[in-house]
Amino acid sequence: MKQNRIRARIFQIIMIIYIAAVGFLCFANFHQMPSVPKSFLGIEMDKIVHFFMFFPFPILAFFAYDRLTNTPWQALAALISISAIGCAFAGMTEVVQDFLPYRVKDFNDFGADCLAVGIASVLVFIIDVSKMKKE
Repeated sequence: MKQNRIRARIFQIIMIIYIAAVGFLCFANFHQMPSVPKSFLGIEMDKIVHFFMFFPFPILAFFAYDRLTNTPWQALAALISISAIGCAFAGMTEVVQDFLPYRVKDFNDFGADCLAVGIASVLVFIIDVSKMKKE
């Protein structure tokens, strides 16, 4: 039990670092950076970056607090909560960007963020429920 608490504490620290890194990536001024390709396989590179930037959110949240679910219903409630918090975080980054003179709010970025949070949340839910069946 103590080992689970230590693991959860480590993932809570990683989650804080992750949130700080996402904040930096969302709010920093990257106009001086070298140019990168505009798209990959027909998808805007910016949307791909947003997807991968928010994909870890539910995974880290799960590992930081995974002992909170013991039944499939609790896992579903956690899935909904984690998804809502992740999407709210994504929305807040876009709102703040609207106030920065060197950044632009983009609803499609928010969509890519929420898609990543949703897919990762479903994966976490599947893992969580399958873990319950093994116990």
